[in-house]
Amino acid sequence: MTDVPAALKPIKPAGPFSAWEFELALRYLRARRKEGGIALIAIISYVAIALAVMALIIVMSIMAGFRNELLDRMLSFNGHMYVQGQVLSDPEREAAVERIAAVPGVVSVSPLTENQALVRAAGVTTGAVVRGLRPQDLDSMSYVFDSLTPEARAAFGQGAYGGDNILIGKALAESMGLRVGDPITLYSPTGADSAFGNLGGLEKTYRVGGVFTSGTADFDRAFIFMALEQAQLFFAKEGVWDVIELKVAEPDRVGELIQPVRAASGDSAIVSDWRDRLAAFWGALKVERVAMSIILGLVVAIAALNIISGIVMLVKNKTRDIAILRTVGASQMSMLRIFFISGAAIGVAGTITGLVLGLVFCLNIGAIQHFLEWILGVQLFNADVYMLDSIPAEVDAMDVVWVTLWSVFMSCVASLLPSWRAAKMDPVEALRYE
Repeated sequence: MTDVPAALKPIKPAGPFSAWEFELALRYLRARRKEGGIALIAIISYVAIALAVMALIIVMSIMAGFRNELLDRMLSFNGHMYVQGQVLSDPEREAAVERIAAVPGVVSVSPLTENQALVRAAGVTTGAVVRGLRPQDLDSMSYVFDSLTPEARAAFGQGAYGGDNILIGKALAESMGLRVGDPITLYSPTGADSAFGNLGGLEKTYRVGGVFTSGTADFDRAFIFMALEQAQLFFAKEGVWDVIELKVAEPDRVGELIQPVRAASGDSAIVSDWRDRLAAFWGALKVERVAMSIILGLVVAIAALNIISGIVMLVKNKTRDIAILRTVGASQMSMLRIFFISGAAIGVAGTITGLVLGLVFCLNIGAIQHFLEWILGVQLFNADVYMLDSIPAEVDAMDVVWVTLWSVFMSCVASLLPSWRAAKMDPVEALRYE
C-alpha cells in the first residue's frame, strides 16, 4: 500500500506549499520497516547537521570570547587612544587634558612617561619598562588596580616627589624573589644634561609598594609603575610628558573619536588609537576568525549535502507514489515541493538542534570546564601560559543568525537537486518498471 491521499480522487488545485504537501512530505520521512535505510540516512543527515552547527556556534563563540577577553586585558593595561605632538610641551597642556576629558565617550585621560631601566634585586638583574603616571590615574587600569591591596593603592604616590614606592608585576616579583616592602634598585641608562654633557646613568633604590597582576604574564614581567613626578625626576625629564593616554567607553568604535579628540587637543596634536599599536595582533585575530568561519562553514555545507543521498533514495523508493500522484493530477512543481520539504525539514530540524546544543554549551562552558578539571585532575588553562585561566565564550547574535541562515540555505540547496529529479519523472515510465 502506498502513501497516497485517500480515495485517489483528483487533487483539487491548491497553492504552493499547501497543507497536503507538508503532510505527505513529513509522512515520507517516517520510518517503515521495509524503508529503514531511508530513515537511517535521514537520521545520519540530521545528526551531522546538528553537530556541525553546534561546533560552528561553539567555535565562533569561544573565538569571540577569547578576542574580547584578550583585548579587554590588553587595553585595560594600555590605552585606547594616544595624543602626542606639540600639546605635550604646551604651557596650556593641563587645559588641553581637561578639554579631552570632556569629549563624549572619553572615560579617562592620563599623562604618562615611559622609560627603559635596569632592575637589580637580590643579585638578579633584568630589564623593565618604567611607566610614570599620576596616582589618581591608577584606577584607569582596572585589572592592575583591582589586584592591588588597599594599602598599596593608598601608599602609591605618597611622599616627596611622588615617594619611593613602586609597583611591580607578579611575574617580575617571582623571578627576582621580591615581596612587598623589599628594596629594589633601578638604573637609568641616561642622566641629566649639564654643561659638560650628559652625566650618565642614575641609580636609586626604591621600595616595592605593591605587586599587581594585569592578567597577562608578559606585562607583569616587563612593566614597573612609578609616580609621574618621581619618574620625571629619576629619568631627568622634569615637566616632560611622553604621551597622553585615553580610555574610551567603546574601544571598538574608537575611530569615531579621533576627530573630536584632535579638535580638543589642538591642530598640532598627533592622535592615534590602539589599532595602530596593536595592528599585528588585531590583524591576526581578524584573519583567524575569517579563516575559521570559512572552514567550519564548509563543514556545515558538507554535512548538509548528506541530505542528497537520503532524498535520492526516498525518490527511488517512492517512484510508484510519484507516478500515481502525477496520474491523479499532481503537478511537477507539487512533486518538487514535496521532496524539497522532506529534505529541508531534516536541515531545519538539525539546525535548530545544533543551535540549542551550541548555545547551552556556550552558556555553561565554565561549569563544563570545572567538571572536566575535576574529572581529569588537571588545570586545563594556566594563566601564565595562555594569559587566561578559563575558557571565555561570548555568543554573538550576528554569528547565530549567520550560522542559521547558512545551514538552512545549504539544506535547501541539497534538497532541491534530487527534488528536481522527482519532478521531472515520467509517470508512465515509472509505472512500466514497477
